[in-house]
Amino acid sequence: MIWTRLAPSPTGALHLGNARTFLVNWALARQRGWRVLLRIEDLDGPRVKAGADRGAIEDLAWLGLDWDRGPVYQTAEMAPCHEALDRLGRAGLLYACVCTRREIEQAQSAPHEDEEGEQGDGRELRYPGTCRPEPATPLPPSFRPADTDSALRLRIPDEPVRFFDQVRGDHAINVQRSVGDFIVATKAGLPAYQLAVVVDDARQRVMEVVRGDDLLGSTARQMWLYRLLGIEQTPRWWHLPLVLGPDGRRLAKRHGDSRLARYRQLGVPVERVIGLLAWWSGVTDQRSEMTVEQFVTGFDIARLPRGPITFTPEDEAWLSDSRNDRPMMATTAGA
Repeated sequence: MIWTRLAPSPTGALHLGNARTFLVNWALARQRGWRVLLRIEDLDGPRVKAGADRGAIEDLAWLGLDWDRGPVYQTAEMAPCHEALDRLGRAGLLYACVCTRREIEQAQSAPHEDEEGEQGDGRELRYPGTCRPEPATPLPPSFRPADTDSALRLRIPDEPVRFFDQVRGDHAINVQRSVGDFIVATKAGLPAYQLAVVVDDARQRVMEVVRGDDLLGSTARQMWLYRLLGIEQTPRWWHLPLVLGPDGRRLAKRHGDSRLARYRQLGVPVERVIGLLAWWSGVTDQRSEMTVEQFVTGFDIARLPRGPITFTPEDEAWLSDSRNDRPMMATTAGA
């Protein structure tokens, strides 16, 4: 039995870009006979918004998506992550770090390579290893930093990790040169995203991971965690091009209100939203209303645009005005 997962984070409302990724993930599952887990990734404590989990569940159900298990919440079962931290600590692979972001910024002496092998744009700083002990020192069982000003970082070798992505092909990423030793337990004492997603995917038998290509670099970090935790079987990866705003940046609040909840409140037919997502996904060559069942029937991963999609004012007008039924051609960037 093969599992995939829909994994919204309750740090905000789902927008059209999120919806496209979840819809493609769900369509692949229903076409290929995968089982679907709904997992609420609620570990980012300070950013979690009250009620956002329920909103995400309602949005997914409104689109017509269903699941075979869940919702399950990451914070409901923390012991497996703590066991993984203990295993890494005993192996001498973890160390406490007290560095602040400002200190890391000040330590940057030269441009570094990002996770695709080109100079970084400042989105994520490379950790220079300030707190890294030499030689490696094992941590005692159940070790946690003594104060909330310390995080735990994972020692990463200076060598590339290789993986194949079903959409983007072969990759070789040197995590040490791109981001350095990364955090696996936060200063708040919680498992960090990179660790939690590996532990949960492994124990929940998730073998097909479909997500946005902004997380492509995270795959290399997660591959290291699979390897260092001794988990032999890793998922297949499917990284989908993002939906961008007209300015070429990832779709967000700065581009207006593209929340699914807003379209629901406006009374936009769900078939119209599915139709736009279908057009963005290569299912149709024009905007036209469509049911989720028709999307599953018509979706072909081979026809998915390989470049990002731009959410245009014309898209917004077509969604918001149910009287506007004129077909319009899609806009892609780098397809």
